[in-house]
Amino acid sequence: MGDIAPSKMPKPTTIERKDDPNKVTKYAKGGWIKDAIKKPGALHEQMGVPKGEKIPAKKLAAAAKKPGKLGQRARLAETLKGFK
Repeated sequence: MGDIAPSKMPKPTTIERKDDPNKVTKYAKGGWIKDAIKKPGALHEQMGVPKGEKIPAKKLAAAAKKPGKLGQRARLAETLKGFK
């Protein structure tokens, strides 16, 4: 895959440990999912599937091959589906 671009890396924060006065750099954990989902329900709306119903896997796979926002949202949905 490759390295993460420096602009995509989480911003570090500097903390001071109580047991050691040296400053330590700490990075935020995760958090990319909440940033990726900006418009909840948009995929359902684009695909014509009512909210509350599951999107069929075949329909989701077909949408993931399409370009543009529909494809991006469908690919993200497939990725998040694998986390369960």
